[in-house]
Amino acid sequence: MDVTCHISKQIMSVSFSGDFLKYNDDNAKAALYKQVRTPGIKALELDCAALKKWDSSLVVIIYELLKQAKAQTVSVRLNNFPESLQRLIRLAFSVDRNPPPHDTPVLPWLEALGEWGIDSWKAFRRGLVFIGDALRSVGRMFRGRAVFRRVDFLFALEACGYKAIAIVSVVSFMVGLILAFVGAVQLRIFGVEIYVASLVAIGMTRIMGAIMTGIVMSGRTGAAYAATIGTMQVNEEIDALRTMGIPVTDFLVLPRISSLIITMPILTMLSDLMGMLGGAAVGVFMLDIPVQEYWKYTYAALKMNNFAVGLFHGFVYGFIIALCGCYYGVHCGRNADSVGVATTKAVVSSMVWRILITGLLTVIFEEMGI
Repeated sequence: MDVTCHISKQIMSVSFSGDFLKYNDDNAKAALYKQVRTPGIKALELDCAALKKWDSSLVVIIYELLKQAKAQTVSVRLNNFPESLQRLIRLAFSVDRNPPPHDTPVLPWLEALGEWGIDSWKAFRRGLVFIGDALRSVGRMFRGRAVFRRVDFLFALEACGYKAIAIVSVVSFMVGLILAFVGAVQLRIFGVEIYVASLVAIGMTRIMGAIMTGIVMSGRTGAAYAATIGTMQVNEEIDALRTMGIPVTDFLVLPRISSLIITMPILTMLSDLMGMLGGAAVGVFMLDIPVQEYWKYTYAALKMNNFAVGLFHGFVYGFIIALCGCYYGVHCGRNADSVGVATTKAVVSSMVWRILITGLLTVIFEEMGI
C-alpha cells in the first residue's frame, strides 16, 4: 500500500495505490491531514487509479481528508474512485451526528402553514416509497429471492403468535361479556333476551373480534417493532446493513410483516370464540338462558359471510400494524427520545389507519351485499 502526496500551484494531489488494507500508520495520516490545512491550498485532488484491494481504513482516511478540506473551504475532486467507495463516503457524510437545535423559530402563520404542507407531502411520499419497498420485498419472498434469515421469521412468529394468546383471550372474553350486557339492557325491554346470543355471535365474528385483536396487537407487537428497529437505528445497525448491501426491507421488515399477517387471522378466530364464550357466560348465568337455547341461537347466527369478513379484517389489520411499526422504526431519529416518539407514533398511526380502513371496507362490503 502506498500514499503519494504532492502540492503544486495551490493544488494538493493525493494518490492511493496497491492493496490498502489495515493501514494504521498514525504518523503518516497526521502528516497528511496537516498538509490539507496548509495555508494557500485551494483544491484537493484524490486519485484511486492504481488502487487494488481496500478496506475501511481507507474510508476513514478519505473521510478525514474531506472533512479537513471542508473546514478549510478547499474544493475537492475525486478521480477514479470505485463506486462502492463513493457510496461509503456519501453514507459517512449523510449521517448527522449533531443534535438538532433546541430553539425553533416562530414563523408567521402563512409560512407555518406552507411548511406544514411541505412536510406532510414529504412524509406521505416517504410512506408510499416504504410501502412500495415492502410490497416488492413480499414479491421477492414468493419468488425465493428475498434476503432474510429463517430464524428471524420464526422469532417474529413466536413473538406475535402463541405469546399473544393469553392477552387476546382475556380482552376478547371481557368484550363479549360487555357486549352481552349492553345488548341485554335493550332486548329485555321487548322480552327477547335470547337474541343476546345472536347479537354477540354476529358482532364478534364480523368485526369486534378483529378490532379487539388489532388493538391488542398494536400496543403489544406494533410498538415492539418500532422500538426494536428504532434502537437499531440509534445504534447505527441499519447503516451497517446498508453498507453491506443488505436490503433493509428484506432483512428487517419482511419477517415481521409476514409473521403478523399469518398470526392475525388465527388470533381473530380465537377472539371470536372467546367473545362468544363471554356472551354465553352472561346469557347462561345471569339471564338464565338454557345452554341448549343459547347454543342454538348462536349457531343460527353464525354465517360464513360474517366469519370471512372478520378474517379479512384481521389480515388487513396485521399488514397495517406491521407496516406502521416498521416504518416508524426505520425512520426513527438518532437518540433515545426518538425511539419513544417512534413507538408512540406507530401505535397511534396503526389505530387511525385501522379505523379509516374499517370504514372503507364496511362501505364496500355493504355495497357488495356481503
